[in-house]
Amino acid sequence: MNDRVTIVALGDSTTAGTPGFRSPIESPPAGSGDQRSQYAYWLMQAHPEWDVRNAGVNGERTDEIAARFARDVLAARPRAVIVIGGVNDIYQSRRVDEVERNLRSIYNRARAAGIVVVAGTIIPFNTATPEQNRRMRQVNAWILSRPDRDTNLAVADTRRAVASNDDPDRLDGSPDDLHPSADGYRRMADEIRRVLEGAVAG
Repeated sequence: MNDRVTIVALGDSTTAGTPGFRSPIESPPAGSGDQRSQYAYWLMQAHPEWDVRNAGVNGERTDEIAARFARDVLAARPRAVIVIGGVNDIYQSRRVDEVERNLRSIYNRARAAGIVVVAGTIIPFNTATPEQNRRMRQVNAWILSRPDRDTNLAVADTRRAVASNDDPDRLDGSPDDLHPSADGYRRMADEIRRVLEGAVAG
């Protein structure tokens, strides 16, 4: 009997594990680099019965992430999907309502397929302008409000997990000022795990 629980981690570079790790999509078949530089690794360290599939791609916007949903999520038939996206949209000056629309489409498609969603908030990057931070906070406030409207969705505040105590708009440790360190990915996993345990059990 197979007791493994399949979970898909869907997103951009902060799911892939940039800069320390390249996901299996970026570097098939198993990914490459420091495995600790991805939150999927830390989730499976905590829960060996979870098969967390890293479907992150560096640089992708939410519309590009959504376009992979059937291939990377539905085909895996997971119990749950972790969705983190939006930072590249903000970086490329896309509108907040576009980000929200694309994320909503992912959430809705997961619900229709009976897949539980854990939505992560957009994490900071140290070179963000005040305007970029304002728009990231706007998207994150929308994400944090989703459980009130969708019983199939839980939220992991991944931004808070990796933010500096002194400045919530900066990473607490980063090798490139854009992405978390391996320890930051571990802290993302701790926040996601806390939420995911309840979602998977439910």
